[in-house]
Amino acid sequence: MLPLVISAGEPAGIGPDLCLELASSYSSIPMVVVADPDALQLRAERLSLAIKFSLYKKGELADANTLCVLPLNLANSLVCGTPDPANARALLQGLDRAVDGCLSGEFSALVTGPIQKSTINDAGIPFSGHTEYLAERTGGDKPVMLLVAGTLRVALASTHIPLREVADYINAERLKSTLRILHDGLVNRLGIDQPMINVCGLNPHAGEGGHLGLEDQAIIAPALESLRGEGMQLRGPLPADTAFIDTAGPADAVLAMYHDQGLPVLKYAGFGSAVNVTLGLPIVRTSVDHGTALDIAGSGQANSGSMHAAIDLAVKIVKTSGN
Repeated sequence: MLPLVISAGEPAGIGPDLCLELASSYSSIPMVVVADPDALQLRAERLSLAIKFSLYKKGELADANTLCVLPLNLANSLVCGTPDPANARALLQGLDRAVDGCLSGEFSALVTGPIQKSTINDAGIPFSGHTEYLAERTGGDKPVMLLVAGTLRVALASTHIPLREVADYINAERLKSTLRILHDGLVNRLGIDQPMINVCGLNPHAGEGGHLGLEDQAIIAPALESLRGEGMQLRGPLPADTAFIDTAGPADAVLAMYHDQGLPVLKYAGFGSAVNVTLGLPIVRTSVDHGTALDIAGSGQANSGSMHAAIDLAVKIVKTSGN
């Protein structure tokens, strides 16, 4: 298997803590961490970790208990817990290098640590999130965010946009495109034959027959009917307050119309062990389900469960899809 490439994310957050832990927890899976080597060394010393480092050379991997590092050079020295916008450009350059390696076949998949979106924007670089950035960087037509926590899988019809814009964003073509990508990902990346997808309505009670909004009847229902004609198994539009429970019928995934309609359920069910998967890209990408946790960076309190789950799922997808 080609190595995974791990982006450590915001260097002032817990991403470096999580990556340092990988040196001793994975020996059978080849991986390369994109980070500033000096920052990693300082974090290891802060955490009293005796870790060996090696600089990445294509075709050469580190020995057991050694962290292989593809170096990026931060503009300013690191202050743990305090992001510096001056380092934002270097972080994105490191992410670009990881993406290029995945596109060229140098790496099998990308696993991303948490990044501080506000710091990148403070640097004058428009950035709404990994999902959108990676789609633009790889030429992905439309990224679909899928969160996985055990058997619960929640995808989003819209991602990082203000709530007041969601109703205008949801239209038949976008919805059908999202569901086609989700269906393809469930089949070809997660190995689920003939997946069943529960689709949430946009409005309370899925519009209550038009009394609580017309979008469910006028946009969502016809789109689903069209896709059923293509052979997809879809339920909905369903009231979002019941779409996730057994009374709606067992499903392989739930499609929520917007970020905070679906993700609170997912994170309640599996926070700390859930994984973010970006579908619709020409590369395999998984990510942790949490933020940078600046307040505990370098304290030894970071929970590596989601990072482990993201790595394990990336390996599963690579093996399933044959990448």
